[in-house]
Amino acid sequence: MIRILTDSTCDLLPAEAARLGVEVVHMQVRFEDGEVFRDGLDMTPDEFYARLVKCDKLPTTSQPSPQDFMDRFEEAKAAGDEVVAILISGLLSGTYQSARIAADSCEYDKIHLVDSMNATLGEQLLVRLAVQMRADGATAGEIVAELERRRMDVRLVAVVDDLKYFRKGGRLTGAQALAGSLLGVKPVVAVRDGKVGLAGKARGMPGAYVALFKLMDTEGGLDETMPYMIGYTAHRKAAEPIHRYLTQNLGLEAPLCRHIGTAIGTHAGPGAAGVAFFAKNPGGAAAE
Repeated sequence: MIRILTDSTCDLLPAEAARLGVEVVHMQVRFEDGEVFRDGLDMTPDEFYARLVKCDKLPTTSQPSPQDFMDRFEEAKAAGDEVVAILISGLLSGTYQSARIAADSCEYDKIHLVDSMNATLGEQLLVRLAVQMRADGATAGEIVAELERRRMDVRLVAVVDDLKYFRKGGRLTGAQALAGSLLGVKPVVAVRDGKVGLAGKARGMPGAYVALFKLMDTEGGLDETMPYMIGYTAHRKAAEPIHRYLTQNLGLEAPLCRHIGTAIGTHAGPGAAGVAFFAKNPGGAAAE
């Protein structure tokens, strides 16, 4: 048997994880008042964002401990199962390192770790690919090889409604955030090479969506033969322009739409929306 394991930053709903046969190791979220919650378990996304807007300081996330992974790995070892663990980018979290420590300590050669080089919905696309390959009869080695081959093809781009969360997270100075807010600037962010960063900006949300659609092309274009997803933080309506673009402009089937959770949502704040997809032409723009 092949066990597929991931961390809670991939934003799989508990019921969805159970249906797909995916085990989830949960991060912890600590708010400024000291309260700690298990990411994706103790607090719904709606509750998280309702609380986020009241915070003077951004909440912090704590990676799972090596013991959290060791417990899962020892269970698999006792059962003689293989494990494919697909985890948040090692450049965004120490989660992969915790899993590596646990795997080395377990001394079981059927544990396979994959750094997704992504987060949230981008990471989830790789988890879903692994689930599909397992259902199709692929071996653990074949799944790992395909994930490592395709992980750099995954794109995650999003528009952000409010710059103050980037300021609170230290990604913008107070002056930059204030100037941007006065001008109505809305940033476009992307996960590139395992890191989150600014990828563009526009005045007003309509302009930001246009910038996002152009960025999708310059990032290689959407491969309609592979899974793709859209997501939002707090307000589902923020994802509607992306849904319309995919279904009406590109003529694609309606995508799965899910909450973007704490890994990206803490810094993006409520009102953000994005799309995760596999690039059709990973090496360059779709027009090339």
